Amino acid sequence: RETIEGGRTVYTEPDRIIIRDPGGQAYVRGNDLYRFRYGARDIRTDTVGGETRTVVVRPDGSEIITVVGADGRLMRRIRRDPRGRELIIIDNTYRDPRAVGGFYVDVPPPVVNIPYDRYIVDAQEASPDVIYQTMVAPPVQRIDRRYSLDEIRYSPNVRMQMPSIDINTIVFETGSWTIPPDQAARLQTIADGLNQAIQRNPREVFLIEGHTDAVGNEVDNLSLSDRRAQAAAELLTQQFGVPAENLTSQGYGEQYLKEQTQGPSAINRRVTIRNITPLLNGGQASLPPPPPGTAPPR
Repeated sequence: RETIEGGRTVYTEPDRIIIRDPGGQAYVRGNDLYRFRYGARDIRTDTVGGETRTVVVRPDGSEIITVVGADGRLMRRIRRDPRGRELIIIDNTYRDPRAVGGFYVDVPPPVVNIPYDRYIVDAQEASPDVIYQTMVAPPVQRIDRRYSLDEIRYSPNVRMQMPSIDINTIVFETGSWTIPPDQAARLQTIADGLNQAIQRNPREVFLIEGHTDAVGNEVDNLSLSDRRAQAAAELLTQQFGVPAENLTSQGYGEQYLKEQTQGPSAINRRVTIRNITPLLNGGQASLPPPPPGTAPPR
């Protein structure tokens, strides 16, 4: 369904929306809540003061609390253990005083002083140890402030401050977001690294990025890429036990081609994963998100 809202074109699907700004830039916003329903014992939703609070109760009594604003944007994600102790995993309400305008942050590309194959890691070639070390690696340069999840999602030079892993062990067919059963097992090493990193720091947040080749409509490709990222996140949770709340996904369509071609390309139909915790927490990956108004440590 296509509508015009405030000069922006909005394409609405059952579980995601695509927004095209007046300048022509388009982005997709999905709904992570769909992933949390797997294996839930109970789900409760309440709306208070414009915020919608969804509590997913798991069989062990723990709860995942997701708070969404009136515009559908994620505000907070919290894990509450059976004894009532809460752990804030994502606080998307903070806006740095230096933030200007929307969620795009105009910063220069990072200076990368590590080998290229350790900055963008090839999952097919990398050892399990390299996979894990990449998942817990620090930023390639000093982080001078906190970023919101939205700023990270929509600002490529912010994301690029963290090393990434190209999960090229799975290959998507043209127009498909389905991960074939015979390829699913290839995510075992990725899942092992994720679970090990999350055991080390339960606050870790990993962004799974979906991509397409340049074939087809730009808007359709945004939706397709977002579904690919979500499919990978769902599989990591349902088959390998990676906590759903420590993952978030985002589709980028055909914006970041790895192989520069306008034709069909299996290399471009991919998912990528990176740890964004240091970006969320101002470089202090193991600490809780600091309260609004506090400067990052110098």
